[in-house]
Order: sequence, then structure tokens, then C-alpha cells
Amino acid sequence: MKKISYLLLAAALLTFSSCEKELDQSPISAGSVPTFYRTAEDFTQALNATYAQLRNYPDRELTLSETRSDNIYGVSTQGLRPWESINNFSTSIVANDYVGEAWSANYTGIFRANVLLEQLEKNGAVLPEAERARIGAEARFLRAFYYFNLVRYFGRVPLVDKPLSPQDVSAIGRSSVDEVYGLIVADLQAAGQQLPEVYTGTNVGRATKWAAKGLLARVYVTRSGPTYGIDGPGRGSNDYAAAFALCEEIIGSNRFQFLPNYADIFSYTNEGNKEVVFDIQYISGGVGLGASYPSILVTNNYFNSVVPNTSGFGTGDELRAASDNLLNTYPAGDLRKTQALQVGFTTGTAVETRAAFKKYLDVAKRGTTRTDWSINFIVLRYTDILLMKAECILKGGGSGDVDAIVTQVRRRGVPTAPAAAGITYEELMEERRREFVGEGLRWHDLVRSGNAVTIMNAWINADDTRGRIRKPITANDLLYPVPQSELSASAYSYPQNPGY
Repeated sequence: MKKISYLLLAAALLTFSSCEKELDQSPISAGSVPTFYRTAEDFTQALNATYAQLRNYPDRELTLSETRSDNIYGVSTQGLRPWESINNFSTSIVANDYVGEAWSANYTGIFRANVLLEQLEKNGAVLPEAERARIGAEARFLRAFYYFNLVRYFGRVPLVDKPLSPQDVSAIGRSSVDEVYGLIVADLQAAGQQLPEVYTGTNVGRATKWAAKGLLARVYVTRSGPTYGIDGPGRGSNDYAAAFALCEEIIGSNRFQFLPNYADIFSYTNEGNKEVVFDIQYISGGVGLGASYPSILVTNNYFNSVVPNTSGFGTGDELRAASDNLLNTYPAGDLRKTQALQVGFTTGTAVETRAAFKKYLDVAKRGTTRTDWSINFIVLRYTDILLMKAECILKGGGSGDVDAIVTQVRRRGVPTAPAAAGITYEELMEERRREFVGEGLRWHDLVRSGNAVTIMNAWINADDTRGRIRKPITANDLLYPVPQSELSASAYSYPQNPGY
């Protein structure tokens, strides 16, 4: 069964390659596609190529969000690693590969979506009207997705809603965060109206109307967060009522389900389950379409501890261990901790006492290399919809029983947990931490909570036993810098984010 037909991507990527030669120098590519969009198949390939830019999203979130947060103590013991400067809040990361990739990969996706939307206007008559509308809605969903990633990490970014020439690119400045949100919201509202509720067969994995509405709810709660006095993702917009209405609509659709067994959500044999609102699709087998995210936080020693003498299967360059603070937040016997983390393991005579992230690892299901896992990455799931609803209620955006929602979530981890009573906003965010550990949400949750600076400084003081993390951090550290490559390409016309 799988999924969006990624086998079409090779041809699509070849088609786009001549259009992307300048992506390292500018936010979007120059180039044209005057001979490509002639048939319905051409549009399908182009749309699949736009989805293809999702491939590295999980890896990025595990580094720029999870590693940046209090969930991981990412201080290396074997020499400086490229992710360590992210963990350590270095102010010298303008040339960091992870930061540069986050900018360029998202803009590549935006460029592809813009080209596709333009060509639908020019040559879309080759498609039936319903298919044309669906493809356009998927392109708008993806463009919004990529822009939302950018605004959460960088704040103000260039706003580009059509393909541009190199001359035009050089004149584009960084737009306000509010302007970028305007495009994101408009795209997701349109997508939510035009996308189908469900797909079948090889189309499974494409964005549905529920994915668009769920992502828009996440946009609204993010935008509603405090500004910290910076040009970041929080705008203090008080969109909680709008987010609450979307969550209620998704819940009322009866398309999704709160799975009683936490491990079933992430099972290799239960992909596309009722918890999934939107996920990113992967195929293993050495065809170049597998996932790398399951193993980037661990090393080969972990695999040898599970299956002795595992050979030829290099994994992450060093263990990025779960923080002591994260381990201590779980109550005794919490099944979510057991699913997500392996606390200590032995390989031969080597004993590792730190905790490894194993949430997506099933050694029996490994592919040919560490970048060839078949497990899909869940970007948005039903439990998040429920907990966003609870967040909106606590912020005055709706009514309902927050304690009942949290009790349900807690008891999936600890069946005998007492019923929640008088849950506060801070307690809700900590419950989200336990529930979504290793899913790339923690940093974003911290920022929108308004407590990121306070919580992170307290955590650094308590957990940084090697004294490697810069402190104290300030609100400026809540954004990443504009990559050096983009500053150079714009002839330094982009203002750098403060603090870098």
C-alpha cells in the first residue's frame, strides 16, 4: 500500500533541477518551465516534487526544536558536533548547516508550490476542474506549511507568492511576521475548503481538509503566544476562539480516534492509524525514499545492545541523550517514557548510563542503512488536537472539561493515574512535553507558552553539568539567525536577527 507515489519523484526532481541552481544564493530559484506543464501527469509529478521537500522535516525538528529544548542535553563527549552549537545557544551559528538547510529547504518547497500554482493558472485546463482545484489546494497547504516552519524559526522572512527572476529575487526584503501569517492563514483557509476529507490507495498521505484545519489551529495558537518584544512567531493575537472552533470541527468529524495503546500510534505495522491527522511518508528498501530521523539521536552502540554484533549499520554520530529533567518529569511506570526512551544500555563491556531516544526504532524493521527506515513521521495527531482544545479553553477561547482531556491522556501512560483536577496552563504544557517527547514540538511549545526564557535558564543552571551551554539566554535566542549564505546572496540587505 504506500502512499503518495514517490516513484514519480525522480522524474519530477529532474524536471526541477535546472530551475534550482541558484537556491544556495537566493531564497527562491530563477528559471522557467515553459515546456513542462503539458499533461495531467506533469502536474502530478510537480505536486509530488513539492511534497518531496517534506523529507528532511523530522530531522530538522529533532535538531532545531528537540535538541534546542530542555528535552535533550546535547553536549558531546567526543569532539564538537554540528548540532552541539544549536544545543549550546551559540551566537556563531550563522553558517551552521542545520540553520542553512532549514531556510533553503523550506524555500525550495515554496518555490515549487509557487511554480505549480502559476502553471495551474496558465495551463491547468488540461485537468478536470475538480482535480485542478485539489492540486491547487494541496500546493497552498504545502506553501503554508513551509512558511510556517520559516516564521517559527526565523521570524521575519521574505514573502514570495510567485516565481521570480534573479533580478526580482535580489530586491526582495524580509517581510513582517504579520504579513507572512496573512499568507499562511489565507492558504490554509482555502485548502480547508477545497481538500477532500480522505484519500484512498496511492493517494494516502496527501493533505486532507482535516490536515489543513489542524495545521491552521496550530498556527492560531502559535500566533496567539506572547511577542517577547521580538519579531518572532508569537503576536499576542488572541486567536484561541478560532483555534478552538477548528479543533471542535476535527473532533466532531469522527474521522479520528484516541488510541488506547500509546505504542500503537508509532507501530510500523499500524501506519495511517486513527490517531494520524497528517504524516510524512517513507519507504525503505534502498530506493532512496527511506527516513533517517529514527536513528539520528542514537549511535551504533545502541543497536549493538539490542542485537549484538550489528554490523554495517552506522547511526548518529553521537548519542544525544535525554536530559535528567525530562526523565524526572515522568511519573513512575509511565508507558510513554518506556516507549520513547531507553534509560541506560550495555554494549560489550561499555556501559551507557544516559537515556537514548528509541521512540521510532524497531531494529527488526531496519532498512539497508541508517537513512532507510520505513516508518512515517506523524506531524499532527489527534491527541494534539485534544490538547490544543484544552489550551484554548484555559486561554478563554472556548468551554469544556480540561481535566477530563488531561486525565484521558495521562491514563494512557499510567492507567492508574488519579483524575486530573484544576489543571493549569503550565501543567498542560508539561503534559504535552511528556506526551509528544521526541516529536519535535517541545521548543515550539516553550516559545508559545511565554515561559521559554525562564524555563530554559533554570534548566541550563540545573542540568548543564559540563558547563558548555551559554547562559543566560534572552528573548533574542528564541529565533535563529538568517543564514550567512542568504546574507551574502542579498548583498547584506537583509537585517540579521538581533544577538547574532
